[in-house]
Amino acid sequence: MDEKVLEQVYQESLEERIISYIAEDNSYSLEKAMAIYYKSKLADKIHLGKDGIQYLDYKVLAEILRETEPELFT
Repeated sequence: MDEKVLEQVYQESLEERIISYIAEDNSYSLEKAMAIYYKSKLADKIHLGKDGIQYLDYKVLAEILRETEPELFT
């Protein structure tokens, strides 16, 4: 497995953990949590690997999302 494939697998797992955490922490359906995550600027940053943000803990990333894009949670 090359580095690019490994990074992609890691990213997919991270997204799943963020989405599950958003759903659980806010009593949202997984569908709503997915919509929140994928509409966010944070999802783009993680996808692009900006500033190594994708290596932060998923709970920290979910809190960053809530603090920086609260309009998505309404």
